[in-house]
Amino acid sequence: MIKKRKRYDRNLPGTRELADSIVHGAAITEGTMVAFPTCFPGVTSPVAADESRITAMSIAPDGIVYAGTSGRAAHLLVGMFHGITGMVFDMGEAEGAVECTAVCCGRKTFVAAVNGPAGGQLVIRELQPLPFDLIQEWHVSRLPYRYVQVDAGRRILHAVANADRDTVIGVTEAGLFTYKIDGGKLDMIGEVPGAGRLARGPGGCIYGREKSAALWRFDAGSRRIDRKAVPLPQGDWSLPTLLWAQDETGEGLYTVDGAGKLFHFSHKGFSKALGVIPILPVGAMAVTRDGRLFASSGDGIARMFCYNPTSGKIADLGVAVSVMERRRYGYCFGDAVVGRDGEIIFGENDDMGHLWLYFPSILPAGKERK
Repeated sequence: MIKKRKRYDRNLPGTRELADSIVHGAAITEGTMVAFPTCFPGVTSPVAADESRITAMSIAPDGIVYAGTSGRAAHLLVGMFHGITGMVFDMGEAEGAVECTAVCCGRKTFVAAVNGPAGGQLVIRELQPLPFDLIQEWHVSRLPYRYVQVDAGRRILHAVANADRDTVIGVTEAGLFTYKIDGGKLDMIGEVPGAGRLARGPGGCIYGREKSAALWRFDAGSRRIDRKAVPLPQGDWSLPTLLWAQDETGEGLYTVDGAGKLFHFSHKGFSKALGVIPILPVGAMAVTRDGRLFASSGDGIARMFCYNPTSGKIADLGVAVSVMERRRYGYCFGDAVVGRDGEIIFGENDDMGHLWLYFPSILPAGKERK
């Protein structure tokens, strides 16, 4: 049972109504969640329990999902949910890796950032072509990986692709690097704090967390790093890293502070607090095609929340439950991406991790679920 936290300001927009509406133990009340195993059901076996914690995800231009796991070994997965497919394929273990911190899809190639005892490295391979028919006869090739050592002995904390999908920008424990996907060129750019997740935001620039309550900014075109470029808004920024979700414009970003306050970041800077997610910690979140943000939270069974920018309210959607074929509760989600048709795909950061497909309700224009 998840206990309601009291660490929120009831005067924030929509917070009083939200706090009064939370009913513990209620299953998902909007849309449908489907927990998909890491296999081709009935044909292949899922990834081993202690190697299946999904901690990084990305989506290719054709809608195919790529994911990386952490645990005793790190695997790279491809998920196919369109056409006559319905499968997750294990492309194989990353050599010497026990953690995947990022997956970036280019136009023809994907790049994963993994870590092991020897430090961080990039794992590169061509994208998986979408099969035509996986009903009667199927074959998916397991192609070899290529490896690039980034910063010997240091972990890669996160990485993102630029808007053109031709460059990966990443951060190690000590500095910033870029990797040209097509040319295979690795460049160490300069020192920045190793403080976790990056995001592509206003102007196509890459933003990361300073040790202080500020963001640094990197312009890949000019290769310029601006330290302490953007101050963070007033809030609890004691957490070591930031959680980001890109809005439907492709440049605006949502983030939350340590108390669950939600903010939007655009070329105008940070908004005031938009509301609060009252159950902590906030986990993976993503913005679907209609502009609504969906987030998981809690340190027990994950609870789902939705922020609607039209109404300015945050709604409690209940706990994450899949009842399709086999009942499963979702406890912890490590990353999320938006699928081809606006569905949100959450990666389960737990033993026997699944890819969770969440299909939000389609509401009548101007209406809001009560």
